Amino acid sequence: MNAPRVVIVGAGFAGYHAARGLQKSAPDAEIVLINPTDYFLYVPLLPEVAAGILEPRRICVSLPDRLPKVKLVLGTVTDVDIDNHRVEWVDPEGRPGVMDFDRLVLAAGSVNKLLPIPGVAEYAHGFRGISEALYLRDHITRQLELAAMTDDRDERDARCTFVVIGAGYTGTEVAAQGQLFTARLVRQLPALRNQPVRWLLADLADRLLPGLSPQMSATADRVLRRRGVDVRVGESVEHAGPDCLRLTTGEEIRTRSLIWCVGVRPDPLVEALSLPTDRGRLQVHETLVVRGRAHVFACGDCAAVPDLTRPGSITGMTAQHAQRQGALVARNVAASLRGDELQPYKHHDLGFLVDLGGWKAAANPLQLPLSGPAAKTVTRGYHLYSLPGNRTRTAADWGINALMPPRAVQLGLVGADRVRLECTSPG
Repeated sequence: MNAPRVVIVGAGFAGYHAARGLQKSAPDAEIVLINPTDYFLYVPLLPEVAAGILEPRRICVSLPDRLPKVKLVLGTVTDVDIDNHRVEWVDPEGRPGVMDFDRLVLAAGSVNKLLPIPGVAEYAHGFRGISEALYLRDHITRQLELAAMTDDRDERDARCTFVVIGAGYTGTEVAAQGQLFTARLVRQLPALRNQPVRWLLADLADRLLPGLSPQMSATADRVLRRRGVDVRVGESVEHAGPDCLRLTTGEEIRTRSLIWCVGVRPDPLVEALSLPTDRGRLQVHETLVVRGRAHVFACGDCAAVPDLTRPGSITGMTAQHAQRQGALVARNVAASLRGDELQPYKHHDLGFLVDLGGWKAAANPLQLPLSGPAAKTVTRGYHLYSLPGNRTRTAADWGINALMPPRAVQLGLVGADRVRLECTSPG
């Protein structure tokens, strides 16, 4: 008899940990992982890549190396025939592929949430993948270097103004790391010695980090304001242009840098499946089985998983939930192949961490509020523990950069056409 085939779509936190778990829990199954890239991206450390603290390979963990018993298929899934147990994809060279499956794990993740604001799609930079982080690092460096070359005061001010929209995890960390990055860059450019460099962080919510505790929000707000970041709550962008944007208050700001960190939505693949959804995410049972499809599982950002710790709600789109759901999917898929009982997903949040650059951070591990060096130590310790590979190299980068701050140069590896703000899968 042929071994049962389990196909996993996506290698984010949920998909990676599902594949990793299935290596152990279903040793007799053929495990196939379909993903556009050959690496798992540790997204929480992307802001440090954009700020030049970490090299990009540190947070790109090789899938073939970490998942030796999993068959990796490089490709983007284009169609899933649930009833006929078939999945189709296109590889990086445009060639189509098709494969049957006995069990399917949908872990396609999420994409940028693009709001219908004039000019945003054309002039904003997203921040979801390694290409966007590398492009942003080059872009910031280029803007300051061009500012140092010009005698036009208005142009110089515009190039030295950076606007981040969205004050959740990503936006807050990008603004925090970005401000420190530009402060280091200015010291390399004598022509900008007396030039103010402005960072503005805006969100329609009434505080930073609206999904986290008020204490963490207050810590982040205090750190950013002390560094000179212009924090705007209850405001957002109303219109964007190539060198100017208008806020919802009517204020116009001259800038060449609009960084979009408003949030995410499930991958468009979810909508194409024509399955029941909840707030755009696939409806699943607490066992992570898609409703009405016993052979299909879903987890992570693309799944509306019932939150058993808060009846009537669904789990948040966080790496913490995605990682643990992926691990449970592995166990439940293996159990379904054996005919055993499936287990429900139930997870209490262990706390949250926000890295604010330098020796600053905000954290509440096990609901214990921390800030400053203590929070920083916990934050970095957690990231090293959660990072599936490259831990020694990552720790070495942190240590070296603490002693010798990195110098920034433009690498020109990523062009603007590769980081357009579109609702497509990151990679």
